[in-house]
Amino acid sequence: MARRRGSGGWFVLLALGLALGVGAWWWLSHPPAPTAVVLHRAAFSDLPGWADGDPRAALAAFKRSCAAIAALPANRAMGPYGGDAGDWRGVCAAAPASAASASSARHFFEAWFAPAAIDGEGLFTGYYEPILSASRARHGIYQTPIYGLPGDLVSVDLAQFRPELQGQRIEGRVEGHRLLPYPTRAQIDAKGVPGPVLFYAADPIAVFFLHVQGSGRVRLEDGTMLRAAYAGQNGRPYTPVGRTLIEDGALARGDVSLQSIRAWLKSHPGRMREVLETDQSYVFFQEKPVGDASLGGEGSEGVALTPGASLAVDAHLHPLGAPFYVATSSAETQAGQSVPVLQRLLVAQDTGGAIRGPVRGDVFWGLGPKAEDMAGRMTARGRFYVLLPRPVAERLPS
Repeated sequence: MARRRGSGGWFVLLALGLALGVGAWWWLSHPPAPTAVVLHRAAFSDLPGWADGDPRAALAAFKRSCAAIAALPANRAMGPYGGDAGDWRGVCAAAPASAASASSARHFFEAWFAPAAIDGEGLFTGYYEPILSASRARHGIYQTPIYGLPGDLVSVDLAQFRPELQGQRIEGRVEGHRLLPYPTRAQIDAKGVPGPVLFYAADPIAVFFLHVQGSGRVRLEDGTMLRAAYAGQNGRPYTPVGRTLIEDGALARGDVSLQSIRAWLKSHPGRMREVLETDQSYVFFQEKPVGDASLGGEGSEGVALTPGASLAVDAHLHPLGAPFYVATSSAETQAGQSVPVLQRLLVAQDTGGAIRGPVRGDVFWGLGPKAEDMAGRMTARGRFYVLLPRPVAERLPS
């Protein structure tokens, strides 16, 4: 769903003819991610809770990733340590269409993969697919626009200028012969953009959370359900509004969750827009059919996300399509409710602007109130393990 959001970079920006101030803005708002992942060979017995887990949903998600991997050239690198796409063809061919039991699904992964522990401990959060009430026309309660991609938005793939900047982009608009930053959320709220309005939503807070999640479903007045899928963003930095409310003294750090943020915004309508606009990032959408209603929208890998089995990772550091085992070692209390410890196999099928670092993951929980509740409260620290095809894992240092 491509959500929310070195010194050589200066050379590239100058070569593109950007002003120094624009270059500083981009590099300060997009700090470089760590350049290496430290892996240690491991055994399945090292994965907490592995023997008692049920990886059938992860197996189904992995089969969908195999379709994306099959479309890649055999020599296409699977991230910095995952070998080539050709190294994954054998395990994909061996993956069954389904597993009759949890033990048979575990047997597949144990037979064809070897786990590697990723050095360090990190943060794991959750996301979901919201449902919004909307109309094709602006009237009555339907006042908040959901924009399609603006005609003046320019997206620059920096890897076309410097290969070492693979995966790095900037967005802006052209004025004369200069590429300038695209308008912020506040500026777009005030003046709009030269692009289509796909829908008008009934709830501005719901639209904001749609931007944060990166994709959602829209229920029209006649009951028709459509998907608002990620199409692009303005390139501005993402600032969590929870952080804004903490710094403002409106919420205590231990009380911040999606639910508490929404409640505060609803109870303070006079300050709602001011707070939301502290996040400069703005997301644009494209209309798509829902398709399989049991699945989420397409992630960055181009396959539909599986509730409870898809994961967003830092794609600069990890291979999309690879299975990852998440084992959280601590659970924090959010807004008075505990966050359960998670020990689960998931498949990396998405990325996000706030998902940066070797041990950082965002779990997709699906659609509806239960998924929203889980995603809104999830924040836990833990360990990360990646499952690699055995020939690839054997090339890792001991």
